[in-house]
Amino acid sequence: MNRYPRDMIGYGPDRPDPQWPGGAKICVQFVLNYEEGSENNLLHGDGGSEGFLSDIPGSQPWPGLRHWNMESIYEYGARAGFWRLHRLFTGRNLPLTIYGVASALARSPEQVEAMKDAGWEIASHGLKWIEHRDMPEEEERAQIAEAIRLHTEVVGTPPRGWYTGRCSMNTVRLTAETGKLDYISDTYDDDLPYWLQVGDRDQLVIPYTLEANDMRFAGAPGWVTGHDFEEYLIDAFDTLRAEGHAGAPAMMSVGLHCRLVGRPGKIAGLTRFLDHIQQFDDVWVPRREDIADHWAKVHPPTRAPRPSVMDRDTFVATFGGIYEHSQWVAERAFDLELGPAHDRPAGLANALARAFRSATAEERMAVLRAHPDLAGKLSQAKRLTDESTSEQAAAGLDALTDSERAQFTTLNTAYTEKQGFPFIIAVRDHDKAQILAAFERRLANDPDTEFAEACRQVERIARLRLESLVRK
Repeated sequence: MNRYPRDMIGYGPDRPDPQWPGGAKICVQFVLNYEEGSENNLLHGDGGSEGFLSDIPGSQPWPGLRHWNMESIYEYGARAGFWRLHRLFTGRNLPLTIYGVASALARSPEQVEAMKDAGWEIASHGLKWIEHRDMPEEEERAQIAEAIRLHTEVVGTPPRGWYTGRCSMNTVRLTAETGKLDYISDTYDDDLPYWLQVGDRDQLVIPYTLEANDMRFAGAPGWVTGHDFEEYLIDAFDTLRAEGHAGAPAMMSVGLHCRLVGRPGKIAGLTRFLDHIQQFDDVWVPRREDIADHWAKVHPPTRAPRPSVMDRDTFVATFGGIYEHSQWVAERAFDLELGPAHDRPAGLANALARAFRSATAEERMAVLRAHPDLAGKLSQAKRLTDESTSEQAAAGLDALTDSERAQFTTLNTAYTEKQGFPFIIAVRDHDKAQILAAFERRLANDPDTEFAEACRQVERIARLRLESLVRK
């Protein structure tokens, strides 16, 4: 099968109401990444020094060497930055989630104690703060298992959530396959949590952020002052809160690092952002595990048939009747590149329409001729397909007066004699009077114009039929 695995639709236009506690219009969730003591370092068995996320402009790893300045910057995060952030959040009684690298937590027992005493969640940030991009799958699987083991040993409880960050293409699948995590955050693809099917498991995903994140102090284009950070966060918050009041509440993640925003000049912007959001009583500030518990309760996972993963026989049996008596349309659509976007009515309708549009004129004419007359002899003899029967009934065509039936019969006969196929219209879009008006108007069209219009109506009928067959 030709299948595209990336999900480019998500919730689409049908975003669920998150029903945040207390009727909140926005959920703001703070993450503090604790990585100090787990970064690339010869002391940790790595091949060189760290080169990522520091205040050294343009820093690069030093192969085979330790980097005194880099190590010192990371140590600042553990020695000073963490405690400054600890005072800020505990002083305001604001909860947060720690993304704790297991080996870093093991080297910082006093910070771990402070995290626990504050009631903060400690989620797993992997075993080591290193790049996983080229890591063999079995090695990454083993590191995930060791991270969970070490985390549990150091913290006293296993992690409920996971975020690798410097991940591979396998990370989300491998962490989900452990079956031990209530949520995973190695995505940046939505403003709301969602369920991801990984084999037989429904895995909750709580997307994270790389833009409302102090890491942009360490990259270009990025931020220089605390005001830069503050302004961006406030703009994001105000936009999302306004959307919440307009009926679409969402979630805002804020990513923090001890060695970055823990510096005095940077934390000032974060402090002003906290001042801003604490003015409002319609803001929920939870830990990520609180979001996971809430989402599982309010929006538990549900499964429905997914066209893009069906085998050919199932796909054709399910959708072969969407185009009237024309199973070949579904057969050809199955051979297209399908993906998650085609698991919704609009996407699958587009795939079927592509197969129909690329057919020969003769094949499309056969589809038109397979359609029944409106309120004609087939209807009276109850020989319509189930779809056509319900569609005509919805427009009141199953309860015509004798006069109306005679009018439809006259129009049907004249139209078919002129065009060579029955009059086709998506009756669910119209009432009886509108159908009659369209009948009389289109009767005057030339054959080419009417053929094109009839084909458009066939596609529209298919789109409407899929609404009841495919879950949004």
